[in-house]
Amino acid sequence: MSYSIAGKSAIVTGAANGVGLAIARHFVGQGARVMFVDMDEEKLGREVAAVAGEDGEARFFAGDLRERLTLANLLSATIDEFDRVDILVNASRQILRSDPLNPDEDAFETLIEQNVTTSLRVSQVIARRMIKQAENDAQPEGNIGAIVNLTSIAARRTHADLLSYSVSCAALDQMTRSLAVALSGHRIRVNAVAFGSVMSASLRHALKESGDLRTTITEATPLGRIGEADEVAEAVQYLASNSSGFVTGQILSVDGGRTLIDPVDAPVH
Repeated sequence: MSYSIAGKSAIVTGAANGVGLAIARHFVGQGARVMFVDMDEEKLGREVAAVAGEDGEARFFAGDLRERLTLANLLSATIDEFDRVDILVNASRQILRSDPLNPDEDAFETLIEQNVTTSLRVSQVIARRMIKQAENDAQPEGNIGAIVNLTSIAARRTHADLLSYSVSCAALDQMTRSLAVALSGHRIRVNAVAFGSVMSASLRHALKESGDLRTTITEATPLGRIGEADEVAEAVQYLASNSSGFVTGQILSVDGGRTLIDPVDAPVH
């Protein structure tokens, strides 16, 4: 079975570092045309230059996606470069610890805006474009687009100091399911990848801060190791490809089995 995305045009947010960057790089390597999106223009420029010569194409767009005008500019820039959008990957997410008893330090509004509201707004803008594209497509049947959200197993675990992050991930999971139903009539599939301990920028930093964290994570993971960002990228590719054409509204866990046995308050980076 082929999970080909060659020739497809994709937008990947959060593409300046971590898992978002791994996904964007992977997509280019698989022959896709990819718009790397984040706020750090300098970093984006370096990363796009680094994948020059790969099978696909890469461009970048820098801006704050919390601003509605920025969303319109992102779509315009992508259409100017690639003529269409076939895939959206909402990989931009933020992790902040919170104090459940202190509203000034609970980070709730910040994480809901960054992890949920922004992903919803980007999805709405891109979905409307996908629907418009379909009006001019010769193929009257089949899927016209795929949206993949990145979330976390924190949505299903209990972590007191990650209350706001956990709630934002749970909301993102439900948003995925709701959008899947809402957009199914337009032939747009919406799914998510929920990952556990994967070597992201935040986990790498946490491992430096705590010498015992690696052991704690591996002991809580049935497969006995920390995952790689490319393993998440491959799962995202499957959900973005036509090979998952009958899959929508699903939350695919990439966690080494953590959610099968994970105790309360085990780390979820």
